[in-house]
Amino acid sequence: MKARFLKNRRVVAEAIGMAIAALGLALAFQVRFEFQLTPFYLDMLVRALPWALAAKFLTFRSFGLRHLGWRHIGFEDLLRIAAGHASAAFASAVILRTIIGSLLPRSVYILDFLLCLVLEVSVRSGIRLFVEGGRVEIGSGSPSRHTPTIKPRRTLIYGAGVAGVRVLAELRAHPELGYQVEGFLDDEVTKHSMRLHGLQVLGGWEKIAELAKRRRIDELLIALPDATGPKVTSILQQCHLAGVTVKRIPALSEQMEDKGLAQQIREVRLEDLLGRPPAHLDDEQVRTRIRGQIVLVTGAGGSIGSELCRQIARYQPAALIGLDQAETALYEIEQELAATFPDLKFIPEIASIRNRHNLHQVFARHRPCAVYHAAAYKHVPMMEAHVFEAVTNNIFGTRNVARAAAACGVADLVLISSDKAVRPTNVMGATKRVAELVALAEGSLRLDLNSSNTTLVSSDRRQTSVTNTVAVRFGNVLGSNGSVVPRFRQQIAKGGPVTVTHPDIRRFFMTIPEAAQLVLQAGTMGVGGEIFVLDMGEP
Repeated sequence: MKARFLKNRRVVAEAIGMAIAALGLALAFQVRFEFQLTPFYLDMLVRALPWALAAKFLTFRSFGLRHLGWRHIGFEDLLRIAAGHASAAFASAVILRTIIGSLLPRSVYILDFLLCLVLEVSVRSGIRLFVEGGRVEIGSGSPSRHTPTIKPRRTLIYGAGVAGVRVLAELRAHPELGYQVEGFLDDEVTKHSMRLHGLQVLGGWEKIAELAKRRRIDELLIALPDATGPKVTSILQQCHLAGVTVKRIPALSEQMEDKGLAQQIREVRLEDLLGRPPAHLDDEQVRTRIRGQIVLVTGAGGSIGSELCRQIARYQPAALIGLDQAETALYEIEQELAATFPDLKFIPEIASIRNRHNLHQVFARHRPCAVYHAAAYKHVPMMEAHVFEAVTNNIFGTRNVARAAAACGVADLVLISSDKAVRPTNVMGATKRVAELVALAEGSLRLDLNSSNTTLVSSDRRQTSVTNTVAVRFGNVLGSNGSVVPRFRQQIAKGGPVTVTHPDIRRFFMTIPEAAQLVLQAGTMGVGGEIFVLDMGEP
């Protein structure tokens, strides 16, 4: 029965609309004359009914009321329903005054509008309850069957705002996900004890342990898209003590428009726990520098290089050159950009930064205006065991890139460096520090250390153009190929121990998008010779 109803919902909607219009007008007559209709006014009702229904049928169609859904009615839809009934009542009144004249009391028209509106909303609410009373699966000729029942997880939603209400609506619409929402939590005291869609706001984060025990809560959903790292950390700590599983909806920047929030619920990630607000770049400044220019990214298939390509593509460069020696990684980013930015001119170049001849050919062929040098070996233990490779790639490879950039008149060269270059204690850090010095020297620039004011002067009079070279130092980038985090995750999953290089080690973390943003921002801020570092907040 539900299947047939859903299949013919437009016809059913119009039939229900006409039934409501007829019943509303009849009730309006009855209420106006205190349920004591005389034969005179009963005859008037019979004469008025066909004309009123015709006027309302046309008006409802013009407002598209038959196309409104039954299970997902929003505030805008309610406004459309109200406007449709108001217009229908007005059109009906004009026609009836023309045909019947002034014998019909004006209060009937007002009562007709109000009663029809109340009936419409009531009927739609009832039908929604009917449709959502159980889930059906419609096959080709097979009988309807219910989704297998699973034991629901008793759940609290943290966040009684727009996102929390959306999550509740979607979880109720998809019982197969197995959530039984018991209530809301929110930090705003003014919301406590409020009721949203039948559920109460039970308090703030300090109530998690008490509610978990009293209501046997299995899971907490964080519905705070802009929650800070410290906030998520404090919630996690409370839930850990209470033995409650924690999941969250993604941040606004991660949300996919074509998927409901319920389908995007995920585990809490390490990047959710950053102890500072994420860094954001000055979009307009970056757009001015990149738009319409040819940009080259080395290491374009890596974690940082590929994210740089994604973000650069948003600013409409004339062309984006992706250079990498790993063909599979380069192919993957090429396919991704082709799907996401179909108008982007992306040119993959397979080459090694250690091959000076090939590198100069690539630069001479494309003549980039800006170069972002992300190609490097980053794994600390591996570089300890392969010192020669670390030196030839990180140092001599960087020199090759810098010399090719200077020879081809590149305006801006940005080197991706590491915080391990600060007083380096390992091979990787030492090679990145030397790479900084090499890049700044080879970029036709040097620091005038004899001046109290740091100035930039040309160190190679044979160059006709100056490449503004800057370096950007990163902390640990969550999810990058050189990050220690995947190793920590594996060790924790196995029950430990977690290996660190020193008992008092402290680490600073940033996300891959932040790292890429910092690189782009540095390219617009630097005039040459600077080393940029992100204020990483708390370790």
